[in-house]
Amino acid sequence: MNSVTYILILIVAVLTAMLFMKNAGPQPTKHLNDTYDYIIVGGGSSGAVLATRLSEDSGSSVLLLEAGDTGENNWFINIPLASALLQKSSVDWDYITEPQKYAAFAMKEQRSRWPRGKVLGGCSSINMMVYMRGSRHDYDSWAREGCEGWSYEDVLPYFLKSEDVLSDELKDSAFHSTGGELGVSHTRHTNLPNVFLQAGQEIGFKSRDCHGPDQIGFCRMQATVRDGQRSSTYNAFLLSAMSRENLHVGVNSLVTKVLIEDGRAEGVVLMRDERSVTVRARKEVILSGGTVNSPQLLMLSGVGPRDHLKAMNIDVKADLPVGDNLQDHLMLLVQVLTNTTMPLSSENLLNVWTLSDYALHRKGAFATTGIESSAFLYKDSNITSDNGGPPDIQFHLNSVHAFTENEISFENMNLNEKARKLVFSTPLKPSSFAILPVVLHPNSKGTIRLKSKDPLQYPAIDPQYLQHPEDIKTFLKGIRSVERLLDTKSMKAIGASLDPSIPMYNLCKQHVFRSDDFWTCFIRQMATTVYHPTGTCRMGRADDRTAVVDPQLRVKGIKGLRVVDASIIRNMPSGNTNAPSIMIAEKAADMIRGTDTVQKWKKQIRGHL
Repeated sequence: MNSVTYILILIVAVLTAMLFMKNAGPQPTKHLNDTYDYIIVGGGSSGAVLATRLSEDSGSSVLLLEAGDTGENNWFINIPLASALLQKSSVDWDYITEPQKYAAFAMKEQRSRWPRGKVLGGCSSINMMVYMRGSRHDYDSWAREGCEGWSYEDVLPYFLKSEDVLSDELKDSAFHSTGGELGVSHTRHTNLPNVFLQAGQEIGFKSRDCHGPDQIGFCRMQATVRDGQRSSTYNAFLLSAMSRENLHVGVNSLVTKVLIEDGRAEGVVLMRDERSVTVRARKEVILSGGTVNSPQLLMLSGVGPRDHLKAMNIDVKADLPVGDNLQDHLMLLVQVLTNTTMPLSSENLLNVWTLSDYALHRKGAFATTGIESSAFLYKDSNITSDNGGPPDIQFHLNSVHAFTENEISFENMNLNEKARKLVFSTPLKPSSFAILPVVLHPNSKGTIRLKSKDPLQYPAIDPQYLQHPEDIKTFLKGIRSVERLLDTKSMKAIGASLDPSIPMYNLCKQHVFRSDDFWTCFIRQMATTVYHPTGTCRMGRADDRTAVVDPQLRVKGIKGLRVVDASIIRNMPSGNTNAPSIMIAEKAADMIRGTDTVQKWKKQIRGHL
């Protein structure tokens, strides 16, 4: 994206904000009380939902603490197509991994960037808005492994509770729901999804709703977009709840420690307005900081691996495998040339009609995410329907003509100088789109560890990408399926081709183009996060030594302390993680309140599973 593009999008953002800005709504809390019933740490995808639900009980006082701000002053947050511009901004923690031994060869110091939301709504305020729940088999495996109450039948009603599906073709499905807070819509602008789905049919796969009874196949993208704007957990859930007298929301409030006294969480210490403040909890402290921040805070508070805490000179309150089991999805951008003008590019975006269509009506290209379709496959691509297990590979269809020579100054993958020169060295013409294979169940697992006792110092993030050779094999299977897809009549009709002239493929020009050696090299050079880290406060039975929390999400050995976010995920879901993070919060709220708010949806799905 060149500077002219950036300026024009900024103009659209400002015009949109001016035209559609609501009257000033509820504001964050200026003065905190000394004590609350519940203290929630982290106002992201899970925390914003949890605070909304717990504060529905007027007799309970709830404090939500967020290290970032509201995001109201960021012009780009609500424009779907501008989401990439949020990375490396003030609403991004802008984490970076430890040097990787087997991956990120094209990155500076072999470190992969990890964008994470530092703002109300968390990652739901900066992500690509993909709404994907995962496979029924994922959740059933959690239940089989001792997480009672987390089977697909148990969790599906909580997905449905949040959802307000806006696509007419899905409204009558037992697997969807209307009336929830979270807007979910089909978002597309180009005709590429039609070509993608038709090509999928040509290789034997059905076009499906990937949230239906069979996930295997090709599907139109469902996204958390309502009326052309992002539907984050901040603007969909929390914003209206902030007018409740029993809910206080403290922003720019970094929690530095959970106070644990005699085996119980009694409150938190936080930095706010350059002062250290202590707030007590009558009932519970609940961590919703996410897969990086929740384990970091636990370890700073004395809950974690005994040897590591002792090495950090931290008193051990509970010896638990906090920070272990780090799992993340890797994706690979496979760029495809096409002789059509269908992909989104500066030429068809930056004109008065497209800009005014969004600024005035919130419609058109800027109302879409650029990720227009998805697909789920097994490693054996000849199996074209559910075989009783979760899929191995996911495709994302990215309809944006990217990595052009004008975008080098906006590159946010942490490419090293050699890679940047190769990737952006030659004008990319005529047009392109990308198919992104994703390894859904990586065998490689990593860790989160403290670097010091200083809560302001970022922890050591080591996902150990591609450490296990099976992950490369799965990637290769996915790429071969991409090649098979591109060999169909539908793709050939638009001139879709993998071409060695594409600049990024110069990274591995020492190998025969499209050979196993070539693709293996390219995977190790360019595979990067899909922004789905999970598992560092793993859920399991009380006697499960790999678990940090029990199936009620209570931290083992510490009373009054829970974790409610993606870090509790036992095994990675087959798909994107924002929807599961919201589901986890919905389910946790019922657990904490001792209620069952999903009877309606239990009846709806009866007989359909």
